[in-house]
Amino acid sequence: MKATLILENGKTFQGKAFGYLKETVGEVVFNTGMTGYQEVLTDPSYTGQIVTMTYPLIGNYGINLGDRESRTPKVKGFIVRERAEMPNHWRCEMDLEGYLKENKIMAMEGIDTRALTKILRNNGSMKGIIALRDLTPAQIQNKFDSFSNTNAVESVSTKEVYELEGKGKHVAVLDFGIKQNILRSLQHKGCRLTVFPALTPTEEILKVNPDGILLSNGPGDPKDLPQVVETIKELLGVKPIFGICLGHQLLALSLGGDTEKLKFGHRGCNHPVKDLLNKRIYITSQNHGYVMKADQLPEDIIITHVNVNDQTIEGIAHRTLPAFSVQFHPEAAPGPKENDYLFDRFMKMMKGESLCQEITA
Repeated sequence: MKATLILENGKTFQGKAFGYLKETVGEVVFNTGMTGYQEVLTDPSYTGQIVTMTYPLIGNYGINLGDRESRTPKVKGFIVRERAEMPNHWRCEMDLEGYLKENKIMAMEGIDTRALTKILRNNGSMKGIIALRDLTPAQIQNKFDSFSNTNAVESVSTKEVYELEGKGKHVAVLDFGIKQNILRSLQHKGCRLTVFPALTPTEEILKVNPDGILLSNGPGDPKDLPQVVETIKELLGVKPIFGICLGHQLLALSLGGDTEKLKFGHRGCNHPVKDLLNKRIYITSQNHGYVMKADQLPEDIIITHVNVNDQTIEGIAHRTLPAFSVQFHPEAAPGPKENDYLFDRFMKMMKGESLCQEITA
């Protein structure tokens, strides 16, 4: 069936529909990863977005349910240059189209994804519609006006508190749309985890007397969560804090910093980041559309990581309080394990070791 991608700036692309055949609207973004499409589909940080994969062939190793980052796909739509119809891999459990159909995700193939990516790079991420029929200008505008991603975090956060067993340090996890591999990474360190809904008040978190607080990744604009920012302010200095991606942005806001939207974001598994503390460069996995502003840095914050490509802030730490965060995903491990040291840093903080000495060294 014919499908049309309609961008907010008026550009259109003709292609072929596959997956679940129902019109969808969302923010059109691109991901530069050559692999990892099923992790992309199930990453809650992509909530509300139509994701374009820049690598031309997608679906060649199929889908295996063990590599999901959440139970179901969270994207609003999926765009590829070419869909592999005959996947081949020993872990393959189903093909890409079957998985999308089962989870009611609209997709399209057969368009020039390089041309689309260039438009998004030049003009920035924008709203888009994957349509299966001709739409009038009024219908198109109606769909754009009706789309909002303001409540994205609440839609993907856990609704109830739950625990994951472990014999080591007790970590309270604030779930803003957490990837399962973050939880697995903490469990591999022996941590016992209590996972809380995003809007849990401070007293409920501290009631379980955790050794540390993990602020997770998640979708959307951090400024849509003022209640969470206030909660983090109340937790600062009380318990060690480690933030990842959206958690990094929320920590920055709680420390008096500011955030802004990137033109087209960082999404892929090949972004070089420099750790300014140990003077090493790491290849990182990233998925974010917002960053901390570098020109409004509070005195108590030190920049620990920067993006080598555009010099945006990729990590911060407080000079005196046990709190630090990174914009990238240390659990995604494209290295494959080189960024695991950040979880070790968090473990040391929870054992009472000072991060301040490492920062000021």
